[in-house]
Amino acid sequence: MSDLFDNEFSPESLMLGHGYAPQWSEGSIKQPIYQTSTFVFKTAEEGKAHFQQAYQNRSRSQNEPIPGLIYSRLNNPNIELFETRLALWDKAAGCASFDSGMAAISAVMMEFVKPGEFILFSSPSYGGTDHFIKNYLHRYQIYHIEYFPWETKTEIIQKIRDHQAEQKISLIFVETPANPNNALFDIEMMVQLGREFSSENKKIKVAVDNTYMGPLWQQPLQWGADFSIYSATKYIGGHSDVIAGAVCGGKEDVQRLKNFRSFFGSTCSPFNAWLLNRSLETMKIRMEKQAQNAASVAEYLNSHPSIEKVHYLGLIPSSDHRNYSIFQKQYTSAGAMISFEIKGGEAAAFQFLNHLQLCHLAVSLGSTETLAEHPATMTHAGVSPEMKEKIGITSGLIRLSVGIENAQDLIQDIEQALSAISSHS
Repeated sequence: MSDLFDNEFSPESLMLGHGYAPQWSEGSIKQPIYQTSTFVFKTAEEGKAHFQQAYQNRSRSQNEPIPGLIYSRLNNPNIELFETRLALWDKAAGCASFDSGMAAISAVMMEFVKPGEFILFSSPSYGGTDHFIKNYLHRYQIYHIEYFPWETKTEIIQKIRDHQAEQKISLIFVETPANPNNALFDIEMMVQLGREFSSENKKIKVAVDNTYMGPLWQQPLQWGADFSIYSATKYIGGHSDVIAGAVCGGKEDVQRLKNFRSFFGSTCSPFNAWLLNRSLETMKIRMEKQAQNAASVAEYLNSHPSIEKVHYLGLIPSSDHRNYSIFQKQYTSAGAMISFEIKGGEAAAFQFLNHLQLCHLAVSLGSTETLAEHPATMTHAGVSPEMKEKIGITSGLIRLSVGIENAQDLIQDIEQALSAISSHS
């Protein structure tokens, strides 16, 4: 396929053939798994040229072909095909894949932030991200400033000044919608803030964890962000059978991340990349079905007497001007993630979780099966009690990742589990 031909089609169509020609692999309609550690050079001169470019000892001339394959820690046909296709969704110049979502997040933070500098990050965030920033990066003298969904741009700027960090911010990290309660952050506002604190010698990078909504329902790069980060384990993989991560962004920034992963050894494996390419073909269909189911489940939960509150983007009232405005501007769907607060605290939440039959009691999200978990004692167990209270991770909060099952079956299962709470009470 030529680029001109490809550009006439939408991403969901290109997931089936873009970047691969069957004649390259004996006519196989699907790319085979290149389960190899190393690749053979045609000549010693070719090997020298590959390594010169790999170690950036010289730049590639205009008519010189792209360097070939060397070693699967550096590059591999399955990995390169996955990166090429995922980049289409974000309209990105490049993509780097990793062997987990946390590997992708930590690579961005450690490559683009130096000792003595600060990360400005949104809270709540995924528990692993929160713990890495607050407890691990300090070993390398990388510091943080935490901001919250209700804070204005002016208030965030004042926080930066209070920390005397005006010249020390290197990365703005945004997770939106936030895990686990769907709190929203305005990407465009944070990009503007980053530009205000950037200088000629230093551009503050803006990274968005797009796992909850992407790449289908939110495209951070279109709002000026530098990176769109994914736990590809979730919606992109979507079958609970692969662990992987990815970062989409500009060509030079992505190359820096590829260099980083080569030396830290966090490259995605060929088999996992092959599984991700398989999953990209059905991603849009799966996610649309999950979103439809979530809308039905959220509507049911919102009217149930045992539920204190439902956190779902499709239920944001227009009277909530801030969040409604962000939702209308930034998203094309309400997504498939729901969190809700059960009356009765942890005891009631555990009774509910223990009585689910169709839904699975498990962490992770974005998979074909519906998953339910208790954030306060599971995914966000490492967050301090004071911070949990501040950001709304209550003892009765349940996080629900809605799958592709029959929506009425899901509601029936939730109903019987909620009824078990009443009977135990």
